[in-house]
Amino acid sequence: MTILCSRLKNVDFSSVYFNAAQKVLVLKTSKAASLADLRGQKVCATSGSDSLARIIAAGAIGVPVQYWTDCLVLLQQGDVAAISTDDAILDGLKAQDPWTTVVGSPVSHEPYGLAISKQHPDFVRFVNAVLEQLRSDGQWAASYAHWIGHPVPAPPPAQYAD
Repeated sequence: MTILCSRLKNVDFSSVYFNAAQKVLVLKTSKAASLADLRGQKVCATSGSDSLARIIAAGAIGVPVQYWTDCLVLLQQGDVAAISTDDAILDGLKAQDPWTTVVGSPVSHEPYGLAISKQHPDFVRFVNAVLEQLRSDGQWAASYAHWIGHPVPAPPPAQYAD
């Protein structure tokens, strides 16, 4: 999940393993090229997500749902003009519907890490060691190429709190 200061109050995180960015998914027939183009229109996101607040801040009408696939159904039915969240999620929704496309520059940057109970700092260190091995032996790049495609960027450099 996205590493946020508010979440750090409740859980610890691994080092960043993926950098996502909030973008917008629309039907290919849409004239919208960014979240700003959807001002006054309905844009879907999951309840309680960071994405919903950014949708509203951009002047669009936020439509909260329980699951991202609910957003896809609303888009397909014409009940919303777009979906806005992390591009990794949008790419998965796009794969389910060839009539959609991801548009716009990043609305925000979303560093992903693994959330781990604050009661298990040794597990955080273990996960970070595994992530470092994946970065250094090429497995991170191979996984990125397999699941996301090319070009493959350099993995996010590890930064540690202690």
